[in-house]
Amino acid sequence: MKSNNSSRRLFLKQAIAASAAATVLPTFQNPLMAAMPVSPRVSANDKVNLALVGIGFRGGEIANEFIKTGLCNIVALCDVDMGAPHTQEIIAKCPNAPRFQDYRQMLDKMGSKIDAITAGVPDHAHFPVAMEAMSRKKHVYVEKPMARTFHEVELMMEAARKFGVVTQMGNQGHSEANYFQFKTWVEAGIIKDVTSVTAHMNNARRWHPWNPRIASFPTAEPIPSTMNWDVWLGVRQPHDYNRDFVNGQWRCWYDFGMGVLGDWGAHIIDTIHEFLDLGLPYEINPTYLKDHNPFFFPMSSTLEFKFPARGAMPPLVINWYDGLDNIPAVPEGYGVSQIDPNIPPVAGGKIQPMRLNPGKEIYSKTLTFKGGSHGSSLSIIPAEKAKEMEPRLPEVPKSPSNHYANFLLSCMGKEKPRSPFSIAGPLSQVFCLGVIAQWTGKKIIFDRETKRIINDPLANQLLCGELPRKGWEKYYNL
Repeated sequence: MKSNNSSRRLFLKQAIAASAAATVLPTFQNPLMAAMPVSPRVSANDKVNLALVGIGFRGGEIANEFIKTGLCNIVALCDVDMGAPHTQEIIAKCPNAPRFQDYRQMLDKMGSKIDAITAGVPDHAHFPVAMEAMSRKKHVYVEKPMARTFHEVELMMEAARKFGVVTQMGNQGHSEANYFQFKTWVEAGIIKDVTSVTAHMNNARRWHPWNPRIASFPTAEPIPSTMNWDVWLGVRQPHDYNRDFVNGQWRCWYDFGMGVLGDWGAHIIDTIHEFLDLGLPYEINPTYLKDHNPFFFPMSSTLEFKFPARGAMPPLVINWYDGLDNIPAVPEGYGVSQIDPNIPPVAGGKIQPMRLNPGKEIYSKTLTFKGGSHGSSLSIIPAEKAKEMEPRLPEVPKSPSNHYANFLLSCMGKEKPRSPFSIAGPLSQVFCLGVIAQWTGKKIIFDRETKRIINDPLANQLLCGELPRKGWEKYYNL
């Protein structure tokens, strides 16, 4: 990435040669992790001392939700651009909290006063922030997806286990109605023998106005005087600053984000993945990529994920659709795609009523279900079948806590996290494999046992990605 005008394909080939030894996923080597005791929980009678890493845009929304729980004290604020307008709301709400632009310095100076951190930062930064915090035995709430590469997710799962910390990924629907309904219906045998799922998110994304023939990264611009660009880049190789890399635009680029799949997949297929015990796919096919290019995500994608039989459960295929012109067909008797109030706005905009609701259709051998995203519950279709099944449907328990309170209560030892890294990690790795298929434009054959891509050396290298930037290697050697 030393030249923003270099060919992406050439760069990736060079990355393979530069780090051929990384084609097998490294394992932890640090003896300090060998016998790490379980991290002490916060007293059940105390509030959690919480440090916020990333306080603008989504990070600011997370901060507000944690503040509303009344279960935490905000003891520190960290953002790479404390002078930006989007950070001012949280600064005003927490005027006495010390402020930092580097989370490492924050933990150095205030580590003894911090019980847990949030990471409401770009996808590429989830990994170093979480690893730094866990290595200091701090509980971690990180936005979805967990990390940008398959290997980073692997390391985060291992670190959470070794350090004994409470973790939670921010797919908040995993603490809402959809979670409890799906779990209950699986346990009652209502959802069983699922063979196929159609998942979709067809609203406009930030990169849709861009010219798909862009052949380089955007030109360099002056770094804002209030911004710490070095910390923003983190583990990534050097990039010139450009406004189209920051403030949510990072999601557009393979180098920094995970596109619409990483953004919305965790809100749409999370319960399917957990309660149908999917684990990792053995094959991913990019069956449609509109305006594929090596820098940012396609205008539209269709990805086919194949999962093997699991015990008594049959093989299952998930077909993922995104893009304005890539709306999947719905089954007979689907009904109206109403705008579900449980689904939040898309990047500040509204769900378009003329389009299919973000969500999924689930096909079993006997029943068909439709559902939305986030906390949206499922319904059986067609309506006649739903009426027939109604007397057999079990009562679904109410959620005792939302996703933010669940994390804090777990830090206190009162609850268990519903989306810990042990559950959210394999889900995030599904997205990592899907993004590799988008990026390379090729079918992937994945060995679930060895966790290697066995049909394409380039794709296999992307499980680890490029070498980390000099000075940031330690997070990969814990």
